[in-house]
Amino acid sequence: MIVQKGNLVFRRLTIDDLELVRNWRNSSHINQYMEYRDYITPEMQERWFNSINNQNNLYFIFEFNDEKIGVFNGKDIDWEKGIMETGIFIAEEKYLNTELPLMAVFTFGELGLRVFNMTSYAHMLKSNKRAIRFNKLLGFELCEGQDTLDNQLYKLNKESFFKSVKLLRPTLNKLMKGKETIIIFEKNDIENGIKEFLSTKIDQATDTKT
Repeated sequence: MIVQKGNLVFRRLTIDDLELVRNWRNSSHINQYMEYRDYITPEMQERWFNSINNQNNLYFIFEFNDEKIGVFNGKDIDWEKGIMETGIFIAEEKYLNTELPLMAVFTFGELGLRVFNMTSYAHMLKSNKRAIRFNKLLGFELCEGQDTLDNQLYKLNKESFFKSVKLLRPTLNKLMKGKETIIIFEKNDIENGIKEFLSTKIDQATDTKT
């Protein structure tokens, strides 16, 4: 599965990506911001992949101008309740203080929150001030009762998101060199049923809006 908006491309995680992601995830500049910080072995990585390789967990490698940048995910998706947990990490440090993370979240915000009408949750370490500032910019709000926790839960709904990014949208679309979001299903998506499942969800969302 490929999601593309201009020069920003998201490719659904496959088993061929595991070693790249494992090395990223074990690196100190990523690991320090994760709740789980133990070393991840190839065997652990494969077990994890087998547990999330389904329609309720959508993990993507994302690329900018054909360079692999990091990982974006919607996990533990409850399609009936319309909720999911989202996460992102930028593996290439040169992009950390650029517009790229915002471009990535904006693209999936449009897809997940508008098309699928989801409410998004995100866990962030209280010490990760940069992530908290970034997510508040997008409209995330701290959930009730989370103030004293180290790993805090934030919530984002469609209204808050589009109010927050309203002024940024023209600039982000210009940077990505495209306004339309394109979804491409690949052979393995057909074989494992992902194409049929998500196509049904897209059709349902379209019917709701007409």
